[in-house]
Amino acid sequence: MKRIALIAAIGLSAGSAAAAEFWPTDAKLYLIEPANGATIKGKVTVKFGLKGLGVAPAGTAAPKTGHHHILIDTAAPTGADLEGPIPADGTHRHFGGGQTETVLDLPPGKHTLQLIMGDQNHVPHDPPLVSETVSITVE
Repeated sequence: MKRIALIAAIGLSAGSAAAAEFWPTDAKLYLIEPANGATIKGKVTVKFGLKGLGVAPAGTAAPKTGHHHILIDTAAPTGADLEGPIPADGTHRHFGGGQTETVLDLPPGKHTLQLIMGDQNHVPHDPPLVSETVSITVE
């Protein structure tokens, strides 16, 4: 029984180390545009920034790659929500074609934007790679 517990503990620790090494240490996901605090008239051009890794379309399993998802007026998933695919709805937009920019038609008011990378199945990586949240106002 003790041997099984020890093997399980070693497996968990090795898995955690492997997960922590998924992204290069300099990997960064960020919004190039719009700037935090920007006031925008009309449609919002959003440009995705990525450093230290590559973009691959959904369905493509390639080392140190993923594809973008933008979170609109919602927080990044945490805990158990990181175990399944990122939803596809009005607040979670998928860019599974490998796109690195988009134009959003948001209603007037205050909005938050944040990026999160997903794997070939739209599941956040372990650990997740997310950008800082950007707050904008649309007029």
